[in-house]
Amino acid sequence: MGGGLLSQLLGFCFWGFLWLAGPVAVFSGGPGTLGSDYASVAVDTTAVIAVTDKDFVCATLDWWPPDKCDYGTCSWGFASLLNLNLSNPVLLNAVKAFSPLKLRLGGSLQDKVIYDSGDPKQPCTPFSKNTSEMFGFTQGCLPLPRWDELNEFFNKAGAVIIFGLNALNGRIPQSDGSLVGPWNYSNAASFIHYTVDKGYAIHGWELGNEISGSGVGTRIGADQYAEDVINLKSIINDIYHGYQSKPLVLAPGGFFDFNWFGEIISKTKPDFLDVITHHIYNLGPGVDQHLVEKILDPSYLDGEASTFSDLQRILGGGGTSTTAWVGEAGGAYNSGHHLVTDSFVFSFWYLDQLGMSAKYDTKTYCRQSLIGGNYGLLNTTTYHPNPDYYSALLWHRLMGRRVLSTKFTGTNMIRAYAHCARDTQGITLVFINLSGNSTTQVFITSQTSYSTPIKLRRHKRHRTRIYHLPRLGKTSEFTREEYHLTSKGGDIHSQTMLLNGNILSVDSNGNIPELEPVKVDATEPIRVEPFSIVFVHIAYIQAQACRW
Repeated sequence: MGGGLLSQLLGFCFWGFLWLAGPVAVFSGGPGTLGSDYASVAVDTTAVIAVTDKDFVCATLDWWPPDKCDYGTCSWGFASLLNLNLSNPVLLNAVKAFSPLKLRLGGSLQDKVIYDSGDPKQPCTPFSKNTSEMFGFTQGCLPLPRWDELNEFFNKAGAVIIFGLNALNGRIPQSDGSLVGPWNYSNAASFIHYTVDKGYAIHGWELGNEISGSGVGTRIGADQYAEDVINLKSIINDIYHGYQSKPLVLAPGGFFDFNWFGEIISKTKPDFLDVITHHIYNLGPGVDQHLVEKILDPSYLDGEASTFSDLQRILGGGGTSTTAWVGEAGGAYNSGHHLVTDSFVFSFWYLDQLGMSAKYDTKTYCRQSLIGGNYGLLNTTTYHPNPDYYSALLWHRLMGRRVLSTKFTGTNMIRAYAHCARDTQGITLVFINLSGNSTTQVFITSQTSYSTPIKLRRHKRHRTRIYHLPRLGKTSEFTREEYHLTSKGGDIHSQTMLLNGNILSVDSNGNIPELEPVKVDATEPIRVEPFSIVFVHIAYIQAQACRW
């Protein structure tokens, strides 16, 4: 370790003790561990920088038929809303484990879905492959008996549902590929009426999918889209008249465009649009052979911050109650890439996205997909969890709503985020090590208070002064809980994840495994091994920002 960095680290720790009330944890041994880097992270526990929804983690279910193929591979199987096996016990247990999991129902084909009305003049026909049609399929239909089955499953699983409505009805195509004219909402209104009459709980209705801005396949101008959103709000208010609470109105479910998003906010304020949703596929096409290089490049990951920042700036301009969600994010478009977006390495991108988006006051983050394609949280064939499922579940259970400012000093290959702990005292941090070569030992400081006085003493075994906490004994008050995630055999392309060295897998009955931490003495540093992820819950911190 270079003398300059070590001096900076020690000065930081000692200054932290004098001014911030002392390090939460500092290294209790001497420097010089082979292959180790040293770093510090400062967590400001005096103020909250953002607040997420309690059910921040969200996943999507899509409409793609089995013959949806990309680059010669058909990766969707029977994972569609129309053919998913709702009686599979792993599927049920996977959703129930979140208690609740927010599910967004939508995707490219949602704007080509007609809802069964029972009208013989409008038969309910399935999607059919047709390469001359937008997205390669004809118009499809959601039969009402299937909608009943889906809602029975959602109720049993305790899911929170966002439904994406068809926003293309009634539009007139133009020569430049855009559509004009108002949304014909008659079919959607009939479907919403049916849903309410059946007593099905819908958390939100979203208008359209990827037809904002420059669009995907086609596009609609912001002025017209704003008018359609206002109409949807009116429909919701009318159909849910007399209800104590009404579903959210969400739009546009498209890629961020500063001017377009700014215009729709301006025309729907103060409260016609509850949530503005945007999609993220910042890694490029699934066929890209450099996906892993991008995932492991911190500067590339940092690039998405501008989207969150720009959207936050639009919403912060005043006059609107609209909040921001990531409505769909699969990283690599066209169904992802097998053994990348469905393997261990993708948790680096996914957890970094969760942490980054939360810092910019994103309320909900919907992963594409729960199941289907090459980016499902669950395996399309077996329904067993892929690594990102466990990453999502740990985030959901450990990271609370309140986001804390975090400053990491050291290698740029570590990504660090901190929140108030969920439903308990203290704080939770997550560390993501993008390096496959170095173990990083992390020292933490925090502007906080403790239940007992803590003193520093000089370490005498080495010429360099190392300050550390006295041995306090391995009691619950002065230990922390750690969850170390690694890949099987150290292969980042593995679809098997280990928690504290133990393989995570469902049992013979399809039950999701327990996610148990290891307890670590508070005086020890946090060891972040190469290509690993570590969640750390520190309960003994009395954080001002986290007081209930």
